[in-house]
Amino acid sequence: MPDRQFADPHLAALYDPLVGREARADFNFYLPLILAAESVLDIGCGTGALLHWARERGHAGRLTGLDPAVGMLTVARTRDDIEWMLGDPSTLTTDREFDLVVMSGHAFQVFLADDELQNALLAIHRALRPGGVFAFETRNPAARAWEQWTAGHSLTFTAPDGSQAAYTAEVEEIAGEIVRFRASYTKDGWEAPEYSMSTLRFLDAGPLNAFLVAAGFEVVEQFGDWDRTPVSPSSPEIITLARRR
Repeated sequence: MPDRQFADPHLAALYDPLVGREARADFNFYLPLILAAESVLDIGCGTGALLHWARERGHAGRLTGLDPAVGMLTVARTRDDIEWMLGDPSTLTTDREFDLVVMSGHAFQVFLADDELQNALLAIHRALRPGGVFAFETRNPAARAWEQWTAGHSLTFTAPDGSQAAYTAEVEEIAGEIVRFRASYTKDGWEAPEYSMSTLRFLDAGPLNAFLVAAGFEVVEQFGDWDRTPVSPSSPEIITLARRR
């Protein structure tokens, strides 16, 4: 089930004002890949901002967004020249239809169990044409990003109605690779904060690559940050381009 912050239209409407678009390093990394591909599937597309941007930049081919959260797709569907689908990789029925599959915003980390991750990768493999590329990122567990998710690291932003809002993430549980945290939203005019629970898996590069190879992928490139520097213990990301064999 999608996190409340994505499923609830009330909270989903705050996502784009919170994270922005042009300033997002992940979007700037993936956008040229999308513009160079004839057919693209964005899994965990959220509000569709990345595909909206690609269309605005002149992409004339097939753009498809897949997301399990109704609230996010409500925002995404403000453009009707893109195909929007409610669901996740388990609901995909496509077979060799896409040149590129992308997952941005650390959406890859929602696959918590081994079998869930394996099945998702197999579905993505089926959706790609031979030689097609799966591009995604996951936070490098060695960088321990969750240590910054505290009440002292609140982000303030302007809501769509012009009022001031704030977002805070606070870790509640760490169990091996799994981190569970609570997101809090406050906004001028609200009587009380709104909360949403999230759970993410922090997978290291070695096990990650083993899952990819087992699903029929070849890891083509892997970077530790959006400037394409190599993965190291201090890298914040594990950014992967994997080709369907």
